[in-house]
Parts: sequence; structure tokens; C-alpha cells
Amino acid sequence: MRARFDTLFGRLFGVLLVAIILAHLLAFAWFHHYGPPPPPPPPEFSEGFDEQQPPLDPRFEKRPPRPWFGGPLVPLTFQLISLIIAAWYGAKLLSRPIQRLSAAAERLSENLDSPPLEESGPREARQAANTFNLMQKRIIEQMQQRSRMLGAVSHDLRTPLSRLKLRLEQIDDDKLQGQMRQDLDDMISMLDATLTYLHEQRTSEALQWMDVQALVESLSENAQDQGADVQASGHCAPLQVQPMALRSCVNNLLDNALRYAGQAQIVLEDHREHLVIRVIDHGPGIAADKREAVFEPFFRLEGSRNRNSGGVGLGMTIAREAAERLGGQLSLEETPDGGLTAVIRLPRV
Repeated sequence: MRARFDTLFGRLFGVLLVAIILAHLLAFAWFHHYGPPPPPPPPEFSEGFDEQQPPLDPRFEKRPPRPWFGGPLVPLTFQLISLIIAAWYGAKLLSRPIQRLSAAAERLSENLDSPPLEESGPREARQAANTFNLMQKRIIEQMQQRSRMLGAVSHDLRTPLSRLKLRLEQIDDDKLQGQMRQDLDDMISMLDATLTYLHEQRTSEALQWMDVQALVESLSENAQDQGADVQASGHCAPLQVQPMALRSCVNNLLDNALRYAGQAQIVLEDHREHLVIRVIDHGPGIAADKREAVFEPFFRLEGSRNRNSGGVGLGMTIAREAAERLGGQLSLEETPDGGLTAVIRLPRV
């Protein structure tokens, strides 16, 4: 008997059945207790004298008088309320497992190491939770396997590249040696950028309160120490963020601006519901129909793969994914005086 009500269908059917039975029992009791009395017997008359009417049936004499709110109003109202409560509880039974599953999926999208979903409730909910936990376990195993593979690939590729750089010193042709060294540097840079991108994808951080203004000023000062023209302005209150993700986002946008324009300006705009960080440059800019494409991995506006002319095409991808991990958005706009403005909008939760 217990197994029959272990399913969502069984519980919902049981709740509705109990509500209907209780409502009908009350209706039967009400009409039995306050039912209408039978009509009085007609008076009997005989010629020449009046005869006393016979007494009423004792069963009807003991019936209590019907109250002013009598009739079908009370039982029908009780039936309506019972069915409304049963429908509400049934809808709650149906939606609760879906809400739990949705919340667990949202936690998983933010952190792969989030605790597994509790396997409780009716049978369907337990089966869905168990399947979800198995999926999470397999994803974590795949990510760990990929991390091990990336470590092996990184080591296996860096070793021959390092040997090639050492053997370049034995080449007497300075022009050929320089060209080959540049190619090797590009390969190493591409390898480093790819590993950084994949590392950013699997990195998860806890939210922390951070002084974003201090971070922006620190990045600006570090760039100035290296001879770059970077200015920071604006003020903002501390924000709850993932520190490494925010630093990666702003730093990649700053590097992109310095690479193409040679200068950059970081502006903070604090609002009640969100924080806006603008990285402004006055370089060549990007056409409107290309601004979304630059967020694709390895996409570059020019065909050259020379790092000095534009990197390997992962900086903007890393920046957008970092902004999305923070629950924000990253978009590109045209600078009013010419150039490109990267706009980060971070919510205040």
C-alpha cells in the first residue's frame, strides 16, 4: 500500500480523493441533520365536530430548526474550499521537484563542485535527482580527464619547442634564425593562450566582496609602470564578485585596447542596481557587423597570425566568459571620438 503512494501520481490522486470524500461526507451529514421536514399531514374533518390533528412524527419533532444560512450553501462552500486546497497542494507537489532540479542546474552552471541534489520525495523526483547527480559526476570526471590531458599536452609540446629554440642558436643565417624564432614564439604564445582559455573555463571561485575601484587603479598603475598610457577614473562601492574572473576580464580588455590603440581609459559608473566598467580606446575600432564575431575563439579581424598584430584571438573570448561567470554582460560600442569601448555591466545582488 505504501508503494502505491510513493509516486507523484499516487500522492496527487490520494490528496484529491481525500478532499472529495470529506466534502461529500459533510454534505451528506448536513442534509441529514438539517434536511427539510416533511409536509404536515392534511387536517381531517368530520361532519358535526372538529377533530384534533394527529401529532407529528417524533423524528421530525427532534430535528433542529434550520439556521438562517441553511440550504446547500455551507456544504457547497466546504466542497469548493476543499478542492481549492487540494488543487493548491497538488500543484505544489508537481512543481517542487522541478524547482529543486532547476536550482541545482543553476548551481551546477556556476560551480561544478556544488553539492549533489538530495534524492528525496516521490519516486519520480528521486529518479530525476539520481540522474542529475550521475550527470554531474560524469561532467566532473570529464573535466578532470581533460585537465590531465591538457597538462600532458602542455608538457609534451613545450619540450620539443624548447629544444628547437636551443638549436636555433646553431643557425648562422641571422635572418632565418630571427624568422624561425618568431614562429616558435608565436607557437608558444598560442599554446599559452589556449591553455589559459581552457583553464578559465574550468575555474570556479566563491563570491567575495571586492573593492573594484582599487582593482582598476592597480591595473592602471601596473600598465603605467610598463610605459603604457592608461588612465582610470570614477568611483564605486565594493561589489560581490569572483576576484580572479573580474581581474581576467578587465585585464584582457585592457591588453586588447593597448595592442590596437596604444592607450586606454578605464571608467567606473556606479549605479544602484549595477556597476558599469568601460574600457575606452581611440584606435581603429571594429565595424558593427564584426563586434559579436570577435568573441568567438581564435577569431581575428586580419588574416595574419603574428602576435604583434593582434594575438591569437582568445582575449575577448576569455573576457566575455569571465563577465558571464560574474552574472554580467560584456558588449562593444563605438567610442564617440573614434575607437572602441568595451562595456562590462555587473549586477549588484
